[in-house]
Amino acid sequence: MLFISTSGALGRYIQLSVPVTIASRAILAFVILVLCCRFKKVSFKIDKADRPMIILSGLLMGVHWVTYFYALQMSNVAIGMLSMFTYPVLTAFLEPIILKTKFQKIHLLLGALVLLGIYFLIPDFSLANSYTLAILIGVFSALVYAMRNLLMKSKVAKYNGSMLMSYQTGIVGIILLPAFLFSDFSEVVSQWQAILTLALLTTAIGHTLFLASFKHFTITTASILSSVQPVYGIIIGAIFLSEYPTWTTILGGVLILTAVVVESVRTYR
Repeated sequence: MLFISTSGALGRYIQLSVPVTIASRAILAFVILVLCCRFKKVSFKIDKADRPMIILSGLLMGVHWVTYFYALQMSNVAIGMLSMFTYPVLTAFLEPIILKTKFQKIHLLLGALVLLGIYFLIPDFSLANSYTLAILIGVFSALVYAMRNLLMKSKVAKYNGSMLMSYQTGIVGIILLPAFLFSDFSEVVSQWQAILTLALLTTAIGHTLFLASFKHFTITTASILSSVQPVYGIIIGAIFLSEYPTWTTILGGVLILTAVVVESVRTYR
């Protein structure tokens, strides 16, 4: 969680266009993950029937990353991460629709709690306000991420997690490759340390460790632990970028994270 939480500060620190940043992140992470899978002798074979779903999940992952980084650049680490972290509760609303499970009334209460939290995050409800727009983009990013996770739910049990991440980072890299045509490559090279950290530490190592934790915890327990991400992210942002959240942002974050933890604990029990 500590490694994954670096995405917020790095998203703010890297001074490149978002498509170029995500393309660089995806391509480097793809190379690292493929080498890791080759070392572990993981098969890259995927059944023909599963290919469309994995391609779609890769596209959704790309949309999620791009919109999340736009939300970060338009606001700050705290607001960017907290608005995106509405995804666990959004997942609870989407799951009955996508996976045809039974809808539970408590999700209405948790949804209301998240909306109240978002209300405290928004300083002035106007699309002319960059923070308001960032929160809306962040919540959209959370919605896309929730959809991607639900689509991948059955595939994670069937295939190796690092192999699936390899395909997804590869798809994102290919789709965003044209972004380099509209960018000064020397600027990309000048920020190679931050981009490599984002690809290696945040994406390849962070997500691989998170997937490995599933061997020791249930996914619900892991999701409870993951609610510390925005907290770590805000602390990292304060230390390295001197970005300190306001009291209303902290209050909104507490409400959102309370809903996340309540839903995770309730499901676990």
